[in-house]
Amino acid sequence: MKVALVVNRVTTDININLSSVINAAHESANAGARLIIYPEAAITGLINNDDPAHDLPLGQPIPGPSTNALAKITKKRSIYLAIGILEMEGNKLYDSAVLFSPNGEIALKYRRINPQWHGRKADPNVYCQGNELKKVKTALGTFLFLICGDLFEDSLIAQFSKLKPDWLLFPFARCFNNGSYNQNLWDKAVKSEYLARARLAKTTTFMVNYIADIEVDGGSFGGAMAVSEKGEIIKEFPLGKSGILYVDL
Repeated sequence: MKVALVVNRVTTDININLSSVINAAHESANAGARLIIYPEAAITGLINNDDPAHDLPLGQPIPGPSTNALAKITKKRSIYLAIGILEMEGNKLYDSAVLFSPNGEIALKYRRINPQWHGRKADPNVYCQGNELKKVKTALGTFLFLICGDLFEDSLIAQFSKLKPDWLLFPFARCFNNGSYNQNLWDKAVKSEYLARARLAKTTTFMVNYIADIEVDGGSFGGAMAVSEKGEIIKEFPLGKSGILYVDL
């Protein structure tokens, strides 16, 4: 199985971002990828500021125009596609992720359980979390999502271990405080934390972060990794650039 981890560049223009996501899906399919994975909030960036007037318009209904566009691609190209989306349901906002199947349907939708995608004082009637880990069976094996901070919750890792999926889809959004793309800092001080958590999950994990300029969300630094069930890097993509990491498994 060839897997594509797409490090897309997120801008302030949602239409440009969606076009970039679509173009990368076609490029990945042309390269033979059967599974394509994008970061957390890949169409908008994680640019919410706890003001509902600003944040709710960022939300995408699921299903909705963006997911419908992606569903058409998965059906046309006969691929699986996983992507993080800020989801709006009524007047509620979720940090969600969806997995599309090759028949153009949503095979799995997951809402992040860890609440740290918004501030502590954010209105709980607007900024909401999921409450359940879900596993789906596909022709490629069983999949389960964790999003960003979920991976660092011991209780979720315990639940995850009981479900024993074949693959962990891990879209995330991460930046350094100074907005840099510091590969040395990542390699020496941060990457090992992610590998240790993947080791606890005991499942092959696909991690992917988008890249953005500092004015978007503080400057997410990109990067992607495929990590073995032993917490060892199978293949990785460097920080500071957009592109596609292909992994053959």
